[in-house]
Amino acid sequence: MDPLGARSQFVDVQTLPTWQQQLGEDGEETPPQDLSDGPLGQQSFPSPFPCRPDINRKIVLFTGDVALLNCTAIVNTSNESLTDKNPVSDSIHQLAGPELRDELLKLKGCRTGEAKLTKGFNLAARFIIHTVGPKFKAKYRTAAESSLYSCYRNIMQLAAEQSMSSVGLCVVSTTKRGYPLVDATHIAFRTVRRFLENHGNSIETVVFAVSDTEEPVFKKLLPLYYPRSEDEEKTFLPLIPADIGNSEGEPVVPERQIRIAEKPGTLEDDSEEENLDLDLGQVGNHAFARMEGDVDKQRKLILQGQMSEAAMQKQHQRNYSRWLCRARAEDLSDIAALKALYQTGVDMCGRTVMVVVGRNIPVTLIDVEKALLYFIHVMDHITVKEYVMVYFHTLTGEHNHLDSDFLKNLYDIVDAKFKKNLKAFYFVHPTFRSKVSTWFFTTFSVSGMKDKVRYLDNLQQLFTCIRPEQIDIPPFVLEYDARVNGPYHPSEASNL
Repeated sequence: MDPLGARSQFVDVQTLPTWQQQLGEDGEETPPQDLSDGPLGQQSFPSPFPCRPDINRKIVLFTGDVALLNCTAIVNTSNESLTDKNPVSDSIHQLAGPELRDELLKLKGCRTGEAKLTKGFNLAARFIIHTVGPKFKAKYRTAAESSLYSCYRNIMQLAAEQSMSSVGLCVVSTTKRGYPLVDATHIAFRTVRRFLENHGNSIETVVFAVSDTEEPVFKKLLPLYYPRSEDEEKTFLPLIPADIGNSEGEPVVPERQIRIAEKPGTLEDDSEEENLDLDLGQVGNHAFARMEGDVDKQRKLILQGQMSEAAMQKQHQRNYSRWLCRARAEDLSDIAALKALYQTGVDMCGRTVMVVVGRNIPVTLIDVEKALLYFIHVMDHITVKEYVMVYFHTLTGEHNHLDSDFLKNLYDIVDAKFKKNLKAFYFVHPTFRSKVSTWFFTTFSVSGMKDKVRYLDNLQQLFTCIRPEQIDIPPFVLEYDARVNGPYHPSEASNL
């Protein structure tokens, strides 16, 4: 609480008017008359961004500091080493405190277009999503557009995966990076719009936090992508750019849509049908297609035990990459909404803590394959460094128990880094039956896992490894532990 009852400097996003509520209040300028009365003004085709009040109610335009927003997560724009000095980043660091800088050192940088997550520390926001926008050069415009799209897409994807209800977006492209503000705003608006259409059921509020100089551009372009009425939709349709990307808002590059032929330039243009048949006949026959080798032959050698260890590792990596690509392309928001797997703080050794809540896994109701994809997608960037997992077995029923075949399949699919960098698996509130099942599984089904499992009967034992403030524990787990083991007393905790 602020000292002496002083008014908080933070802004609760729930008190801000939504974009839909601002209809008719701001007096936006309409396009010149000649744009709406010409051939395009007689709207004979539908808008690619029709009026969606349900989406508009999720959008907020806020003129102010993104660091002051009280929401689930805010966005920080930085450079590849996450040390950039810009107004947005400086404000976030100042309010979050020195712990944020220490946490960023552990991330070991962030590549352009990626998004990484840390705690919010002293901010009102619970999390900070860090991303790196591209440097803009006219000759590399296409690459910059794709990278900026990836920034916003990965931010929204991370928010959905972590079941965040509200996100505060700053302008990702800083003046240092030189990205034209108008072009960058088009990409931001259409990417967020498409994500909310396709995957944004769990996200309740998206705040675009802008400065006084950025506000006019955002206010001018918002009606193009978020029209608040049919009249506004028709009025601004002629101003929508020709390039609006694909169904996800991603830039489409026609130059990349090429065909690979064995002898380019040998086909004649006499007959379009003949050329098509010839092209189809060449698929899989040219040298490029043969580079992979005979996949069936490779699998046969594996089964016969005749393939080298290096070749087997390569085959395994190829298989994992396929699963990861599927996971990134699939809509996994329904699995994320279960809140059965999430990232929290760090343990006493500074290792990332991942939490699994057994009671939140309705095995008989969910698509188990999608659950596997979700696990791979969430864990891929976590497992590049050492981490630990905490599994709450508290109050699980028969319908929450994952089949041992599923767990074995998961263990066989995941990359080697998953197994190598997992340093401990804390099994909280185990039952006798679960201990027996886990012993059989780790002894006969998977190798190298048995020594990492630690059975913890109460939260006091867990808190000797992970500080209470570093782990988000479901309320029902806290209630159960207090009822069965009594309230937690910090002085009683001792090292395992």
